[in-house]
Amino acid sequence: MDTMANMPQASARPITWGVSRYRVRKAFGRGLWYITLTGLGLIFSLPFFWMLSSSLKVEARIWIYPPQWIPDPFLWRNYPEALTLMHFGQALRNTVFLTVVGTLAIVLSSSWIVYGFARFRFPGKNVIFLVLLSTMMLPDQVTMIPRFIMFKELGWLNTYLPLLVPAAFGDAFYVFLLRQFFMTIPTELDDAAKIDGCSYIGIWWRIMLPLSKPALATVTVFSVIRGWNDFLWPLIILNDSEKFNLALSLATFRGLYSTQWGYLMAASVVSLLPMIILYFFAQRYVVEGITLTGLKG
Repeated sequence: MDTMANMPQASARPITWGVSRYRVRKAFGRGLWYITLTGLGLIFSLPFFWMLSSSLKVEARIWIYPPQWIPDPFLWRNYPEALTLMHFGQALRNTVFLTVVGTLAIVLSSSWIVYGFARFRFPGKNVIFLVLLSTMMLPDQVTMIPRFIMFKELGWLNTYLPLLVPAAFGDAFYVFLLRQFFMTIPTELDDAAKIDGCSYIGIWWRIMLPLSKPALATVTVFSVIRGWNDFLWPLIILNDSEKFNLALSLATFRGLYSTQWGYLMAASVVSLLPMIILYFFAQRYVVEGITLTGLKG
């Protein structure tokens, strides 16, 4: 009887030991993976850390080797002096205006175009959508000269119209991204809204947009980052320095104070900081939006 009583305990011991070994291996593998990702993150962040460190150094200590990562002394006056010389406030207002208006225009127009492709049936819909996607294969440099000539004939040079009006006609990449998400929303919701007397615009505004928040957040973040860092097209269109955005003002500042690297690094840090903060707050929505847009083709 004692032998029979001890048999379940003897057989349970190897099972418990196996589960413990599995948990240890899993924890070790996860810890190794986190350490690897943290190391890679630090390596890729070294240029930013060097820029931040250089913005607080005297000019003679920026290029010493090996690099001095902790400034000694901390030269905090680089920031107010650089921002004053750069006319940062004016450039920031211009950039915020262009980014906010352009993002609103491109999000609303792209979502409205997607609503048509995702919910309506009409002859040639697939062909038109294919032609729309094919525009993604054209680099901006190919269409830059025709667009410049067109806006010149319209008399829009040195204004914000060439930077904002095209956003009101959508973007092929954002249309593709949002369409994948709109296709996952059940059409029964549209039918129920139609029974209640809701119009097509009401369905788009009250049903499609609220249910597409993850995808819209992804498009918003991408559009804000692109608008904030836009350089080449504003460089061609704008001539008046009072209308320059941050990217143009920073390039102009670099040309005027090419030997003052402390000032340049300070201005670069302040210009980059809003995008870093935005991504830290919105990265969860970006990942969620990209993941969910691939659920249905």
